[in-house]
Amino acid sequence: MVLDWVQLIGGLLILIIGGDFLVRSSVKLALYLRISSLVIGLTVVSFGTSFPELVVSLNAALDSHPDISVGNVVGSNIANLALVLGISAMFFPMAVRRSTVVFDWPIMLLATIILIVFSWDLRIELWEGLVFFSGLITYNAVLIRGSRKENKTEIAEEFDVEIEASDSADLIRAIILFGLSLIALVGGAELLVNGAVGVARSIGIEERIIAVSIVAFGTSAPELATSLIALYKKETSISVGNLIGSNVFNILGILGLTAIVSPVDVNPAILSFDMFWALAIPLLLYPMLLTRLRVARIEGVLLFATYVIYLILIF
Repeated sequence: MVLDWVQLIGGLLILIIGGDFLVRSSVKLALYLRISSLVIGLTVVSFGTSFPELVVSLNAALDSHPDISVGNVVGSNIANLALVLGISAMFFPMAVRRSTVVFDWPIMLLATIILIVFSWDLRIELWEGLVFFSGLITYNAVLIRGSRKENKTEIAEEFDVEIEASDSADLIRAIILFGLSLIALVGGAELLVNGAVGVARSIGIEERIIAVSIVAFGTSAPELATSLIALYKKETSISVGNLIGSNVFNILGILGLTAIVSPVDVNPAILSFDMFWALAIPLLLYPMLLTRLRVARIEGVLLFATYVIYLILIF
């Protein structure tokens, strides 16, 4: 049992550290290669911050642990809005872009509803995974066409990287760091899944509960860490739109790719309970988004309290 906990905690730490370095090295490479700031924000950074969820879900599905595969995504979506956004807004009110209210939030709600519909037969099939992934491509295409370009300097400052690599050695270091980060994330995901399964069996609780709580927290930790570091620096490096976009990517991208690789069985408890929370929390959030286009401190407290209640109920 001790070894299981060591694997679980070690996997979490590797995912947190590896995810952070993956994002930094990805942005560094993209800036060096003169990729537009818009593409960096919508693809490189989104992929980097969601990669921990992807490798965990794929690993769990291939190892025949569908509760961890699906529970990780659903739990991460709950944690992003209730825990990460809640804690962030408690310390620093979060601004909301109008496009988040009129476009990103409805897409997230629609993706969640489709997930529930696709899960109704307790299985996400290959064709449903293709629908999800096609939706992700369409979503990003619309964002790229409709969004304004961000300032490249702001992106560089946000992730604490230089705009241009000073020499070839600097570029090589970024490439090596990127490769090591990918390896670390794959290894961390393996440790995390094995540890989570072992802990669940040793203390006699469902894999689902470990997945939607501890595993989901671990894969959402990069977003939480980024938010808290931003607050310490008195910057708003993570926005409501980023978190909502991450939730869209989790459903359309991660579950889509996972189902394409291997159809995923859905635990009835995840469908009837956890997905209900994943749908209810965005509905709770929407009135907050409409009030002066910001999430205030008291609203952050409400979101965080909602997450605490959810954890109490599942345990």
